[in-house]
Amino acid sequence: MNKLILSTIILLITSQISYSQTMDNRNTNRSVASAEQLTLTQEWDKVFPKSDRVNHKKVTFVNRYGITLVADMYIPKDAAGKLPAIAISGPFGAVKEQSSGLYAQQLAERGFLTIAFDPSFTGESGGMPRRVASPDINTEDFSAAVDFLSVQPNVDAGKIGILGVCGWGGIAIQSAINDPRIKATVASTMYDMTRVSANGYFDADNSKAKRNAARAAMATQRTEDYRNGEYTRAGGVIDPLPEDAPQFVKDYHAYYKTSRGFHPRSGNSTDGWNLTSTLPFVNFKFFEYADELDNAVLIVHGDKAHSYYFGKDTFAKLKGANKQMLTVKGASHCDLYDQIDIIPFDEIAAFYKEYLK
Repeated sequence: MNKLILSTIILLITSQISYSQTMDNRNTNRSVASAEQLTLTQEWDKVFPKSDRVNHKKVTFVNRYGITLVADMYIPKDAAGKLPAIAISGPFGAVKEQSSGLYAQQLAERGFLTIAFDPSFTGESGGMPRRVASPDINTEDFSAAVDFLSVQPNVDAGKIGILGVCGWGGIAIQSAINDPRIKATVASTMYDMTRVSANGYFDADNSKAKRNAARAAMATQRTEDYRNGEYTRAGGVIDPLPEDAPQFVKDYHAYYKTSRGFHPRSGNSTDGWNLTSTLPFVNFKFFEYADELDNAVLIVHGDKAHSYYFGKDTFAKLKGANKQMLTVKGASHCDLYDQIDIIPFDEIAAFYKEYLK
């Protein structure tokens, strides 16, 4: 072969290798992942009516694990200038078309720019496999929402709060402990998902033997899932409802399995989480540094809620005059999902106005 042609071929090959390595390094060193290409529902498909007092649109943002989160943004129609903002999620196993969206719309009516987002691996948000939960990634989801809100031209980056409903109430407080950009946090009808996963309801299964049995069952399930090439789902809220079901299970059924709150993308409404999703929550403790949280927290709970003990015990761990607990007399756990005449939206808004200023 002619030496000139051979040299040219070698030069082209080495140039291509160098270019590929440069692109690989560039992609490897990206500080923010590219957004996933997701198909979003454009019609109004919430379980609550659309307000004529706010503007609504879909938005997306990426967390530090490279998962694209989808949110509904609500903006007061009379908004001007930079607004205080609130990121909202929950309940655990729900989607933004349910309770979190209602909270977001109600608070937007009261003057805040809000987003209600689907957590990683759920709803319209990205991430694979589907229907998996993580105490770390879900805590990150709130911080990713703060990232997004911080750079919006109509948001005051120094006035950002978060709100979590049910299991996301506990995740919200844990996120606030980790992220001081979160100036004010509301936990409504909260669960501590790490406590209930490790100890059972009312700490009835708080023993090494019970936890090891749960770990063994989930480890066995992991093997089966891997062998079968798919994740077995837990089944969502039980349906049909047994006659002897506890009242709080009946309350869940009344929300997730009826027209009141059913949504086809909600795991609680349909086939539930992957069975193995509980495992990391068994081995993780929220609120280890709760006494170090300087920024404001409001815990809202009904005194008839089976989950009331989570709110009271978590509140006892918080320190400072800017920590408040609001007990809603006569309210059950699910009353604070969607009962507008019971949820103290005005008091919640007043809390945010006090601490997002």
